[in-house]
Order: sequence, then structure tokens, then C-alpha cells
Amino acid sequence: MDNKTIYALSTVFGKSGVAVIRISGKEALSCISSMTNLNEKSLKPRYAYFTKLHHSVSEEVLDKCLLLYFKAPNSFTGEDIVELHTHGSRAVIAAVMDSLSQIKDFRLAEAGEFSKRAFYNNKMDLTEAEGLADLIDAETAEQQKYAIRQMDGALKGLYDDWREQLLKILAHLEAYIDFPEEDIPENITDNMQNTVFKLRENIKKHLQSDNIGERLREGFRVAIIGAPNAGKSSLLNQIAHREAVIVSDIAGTTRDAIDIHLDLEGYPVIFTDTAGLRETSEEIEQKGIIIAHDKAEQADLVIYLFDASTDSAQGIEKYKKEFEDKILVVANKQDKLDQSRIAELQKKGCLVISAKQNIGTDKLLRAIKEQISSRFTSNSGLLISRRRYREALQNVINYLEDFNFDKEIELTAEDIRLAAREIGKITGRIEVDEILDKIFGSFCIGK
Repeated sequence: MDNKTIYALSTVFGKSGVAVIRISGKEALSCISSMTNLNEKSLKPRYAYFTKLHHSVSEEVLDKCLLLYFKAPNSFTGEDIVELHTHGSRAVIAAVMDSLSQIKDFRLAEAGEFSKRAFYNNKMDLTEAEGLADLIDAETAEQQKYAIRQMDGALKGLYDDWREQLLKILAHLEAYIDFPEEDIPENITDNMQNTVFKLRENIKKHLQSDNIGERLREGFRVAIIGAPNAGKSSLLNQIAHREAVIVSDIAGTTRDAIDIHLDLEGYPVIFTDTAGLRETSEEIEQKGIIIAHDKAEQADLVIYLFDASTDSAQGIEKYKKEFEDKILVVANKQDKLDQSRIAELQKKGCLVISAKQNIGTDKLLRAIKEQISSRFTSNSGLLISRRRYREALQNVINYLEDFNFDKEIELTAEDIRLAAREIGKITGRIEVDEILDKIFGSFCIGK
């Protein structure tokens, strides 16, 4: 990271009422003297100033804008920041960006560079930065809520506490390495082993979140399976409130898995319509059935749909056994059933609906939402939102399981050092350039 002052459009490029152009760096205030008639030395931080904007070279009037100044270190990046709130026309934005490019030691920001500078200036750790990225990408209420919690330091506090416990143990061990003539008192080794045991168990519990954090970011997967003509495509169209997939009375119409992304009362859900499950010699349909089985295996929840007007549903127990606690059995075509048949199916634990007539689909959606929310809220609330966290924490457990006093004390200390280092990778306490580039490279340019 160089020391040049960076600038970027922080709002979406295109026609809008207002565009925000952000400038950050030690020379940020020089744009004020180059492009306005304001006195940079008399500016008060966090005050808004209404001023004309001039081109830094031609001095042509570009726009009238609101200008705000955030003084280091009390700014987002920890550096001096100037924000220009201009009108959002393409011409104004292009002219202001061109003017900034003409100022000495100014350059266009890279993707995520404002947040990266905030990280380097200790304004946030990596978990908070990734929480910010998730908030920017949030499309549902639950994604928004959890992203804010992570951005506010919920995970940072937990991981920093674990790392601090390890560093205290490491300090004791290194003290005894420096003074090998001293024997470690038994009560000290007992305390260390007890702390390591508790820490290891807490991390294991934290890892038992069933990937819910990742699912909250990417979407909970619900696969709809069943025999041909069970009504799977009709059900998906009702859920999506549009003709998302082709509906036909011809068996085997759906050959591939079709995904529909929806917001289910705040939870991101990916519903998948699959090929009908049956014995067939048709090659393409066979491949579709294989895909259907794979999608069901990978799903967080399986909807087994059957035509209750013709099928006896004898295969229900087979699928219940295969998918255990992640299956909902749904009897379709309620409009063709009498009350005794409906009562019989409900007694067996089936949800009874009519996808074509849109009867009972609201109950099915509530049942799906309850399945997702019960798994989400059953956790402590500190969810693992990224695979790299999970991998690092699994490495921590491996090192802590190797920890014992039956080997050379230098090797014992190394187990603790490596475990602390893995936690440091998550929060950014140690610098790993490839991790940083990958994280901040996913941000938009103006952030």
C-alpha cells in the first residue's frame, strides 16, 4: 500500500440525485484549495459546506456541491477524508473525477482500498471488514442483522479473547524455556491443561453451527423432489409468484435442476425444482434424476412431494430414513381428496396442499421458515460466516489436541504458538497478503 491520496465514486455510477465522491489520504485537503474557494485551514471537521467546484486545471465551474471534512484519525479510514456530494449526472461525475486525477499524488482507489486502509490503521479487524462487505451485499433482513452484528465486533471479541488466553499460556511456557533450571509447578501445568481443554471444547462447539453462517450469506438450499407429475414445478411457480418453470402433464418435462432465489421473511432461500424420480431408460432424463439426488443430498431441507390423489406414498419411509431430520413430506392435490383422506395424511405427518389451486402453500412456507429459523437461532448467535474461519479454527483444534507436557517444552510451546497464529489469521493480527488481497478485492471500488 502506497502513501498516495486515493479517490473514488462511492455511490453507483449513473444518473441520480446525488453522487458521493470520497477522497482519503494525507493530501486530501489539497483538493479543497485546488477545486474550491474555501480556506482549508478554517474548515471544521464534520461540518457541511456548500460551495462551487472548479476543475483543478482549467478552473471551469463543474458543479455546486456539499463538502464534508473528516479529520484523521477520527474518520472511516483513519486518514483525512473529504467527501464531495455532487449532483449525480454522468457528466458531473466524469468531470470531477478528471479534475481529481490532475492533482499531484492523487490516484484512483482500488477495489476495497478505503476499507483496507481502515484495517491497516486499526479502525477495524478482518472480521469487521468482512461484516461490512456482507452488509453491502445484504439482500434480506436476516443477512442485514447478522452483518451489522459482525461489523460491530461480535466475532472479533470472541476470537481476540481466545487468542489472548493462548498468548498467556505461551508467555508462561517461554518463561520456563528461558529458565530451564526451574521446574514448572504442577498446579501451573494443571491450569494450562485445563485452559487448553476448555478452549478446545468451546471452539468445537462454535464449529458445530452446521454451516448456518455460510448459509445465511449464500442462501439456505431447499430441494423439491418427487415422482413425475407430482406437482413440483407448479409448487415452485406458486412459491415464486411467477411462471418460473414449465408445467406440463407430460412426465419427465423437467430434465435439469432449476434454482429460484427468494427472500423468505428475511432469510435467503434457494428453492430447487428437480427431475421426477422414476425408473427410465431415457439417457437425458437419467442424468436429470442423478442431479436430483445430488441436489437433495446437498440441500439443507428436502421437500418430498407426492400426488396424494393417486400415490399411496409407500416410499415415504425410505426418504425419511435417507434424509432424517431435514425432510418435509408434502401431499399434493388436496382439491381432489375427501376429508377422510386429508385427515389420514395429516395423521401420518404430511402437510396437505394443492399447488395448482394455491391451497396450503402458505402453511408450507411457514414450516420451511420455522425449520430454517430454529436451526439459525439455536446457535449462540456468533456464527461462522466464512469457510476460512472454519478452516483456521479446525487447525487450532488440531494444534490444541497435540498440546501436552510429555514432550520437549519447546514443542509444547510451538503448539500454542501455531494455534494463536491461526486465530490471528482470522482477525488479521498477522499479515497474510494473499488473504488481504482476496478479502478487499471483493469490495466495490468506492469502499
